[in-house]
Amino acid sequence: MFFIVGPAQILLIIILISVLIIPNWIIYSKANQPGWASIIPIYSTLVWLKIIGKPWYWLILFLIPYLNLIFIIWATNLLSKSFGKGEGFTVGLVILPLIFYPILAFGKSKYIGPSGS
Repeated sequence: MFFIVGPAQILLIIILISVLIIPNWIIYSKANQPGWASIIPIYSTLVWLKIIGKPWYWLILFLIPYLNLIFIIWATNLLSKSFGKGEGFTVGLVILPLIFYPILAFGKSKYIGPSGS
């Protein structure tokens, strides 16, 4: 069975990709990292770990099933702390990322250092 992708679906895909890429690009730029790094698959994770102040081997921990959920949520919490936000904002980043990542990117939050130090 073949599926035909029409202009409406292509527009929807472009909008969703833009909503995901643009906030990450700006978050990386706010953290004094190159914005283009957010679109390179493995390199973006290494830069993200640098932003939150964690070692490179956490990338390996992200690959272990079930354990990765704990470390990704932990890393997301460290990201929100790096921008001066609390645990409530972390819950928002985890549950509603399409809303909270743009808030982090376009809001007045400033990068204050790895893990808020």
